[in-house]
Amino acid sequence: MEAEKVISEYFSNVPDEIWEKAKNVKVLITDIDGVMTDGGIIYDDQGLEFKKYNVKDGMIVKHLRRSGILVGAITGRESQVVMNRCEELKFDFHYHGVKNKGKKLNDLMEIMEIDLETVAYIGDDLIDVPILSRVGLAIAPADAVSYVKPFAHWVTQSKGGEGVFREVGDLILHSKGKLIPIIESLSKKEA
Repeated sequence: MEAEKVISEYFSNVPDEIWEKAKNVKVLITDIDGVMTDGGIIYDDQGLEFKKYNVKDGMIVKHLRRSGILVGAITGRESQVVMNRCEELKFDFHYHGVKNKGKKLNDLMEIMEIDLETVAYIGDDLIDVPILSRVGLAIAPADAVSYVKPFAHWVTQSKGGEGVFREVGDLILHSKGKLIPIIESLSKKEA
């Protein structure tokens, strides 16, 4: 199948250790600015905030959730635009205006009764280090702050806002043997 070949080529640079970590993931948590967006914030004359999201990121959320993976966000900014996007994508949870992401992770893991080894986190800046340094699979976008990247187990090919979340979602689903069956089932659906 052509899709399988393309996926294998795309992920050919992923070390075995990352595949093993991805297989254990039960929860995927992401930062928003600099991961699901390019980090830019646009304000109009009335102070309204605008952000640009990549629709490819959103497309994979439902497949992750259908595969039993919880999807959430922990972001340092309070933004109605971000809240709206998280709700639209039907994230299982999302926390905004979080200044101490390490503490929020502790609280979340206690509530969910989930082991840190089963958590994947995508982050790009200093505020993300307390989570990146502790989870089972820590991921940074290609354009993350250079001194934050060493805290990641894996750095994506994509830059923030250019499909980072999708790349990670695909990696996790593929590691669990679910991505190809999703593609195959969709290719057999009637138009």
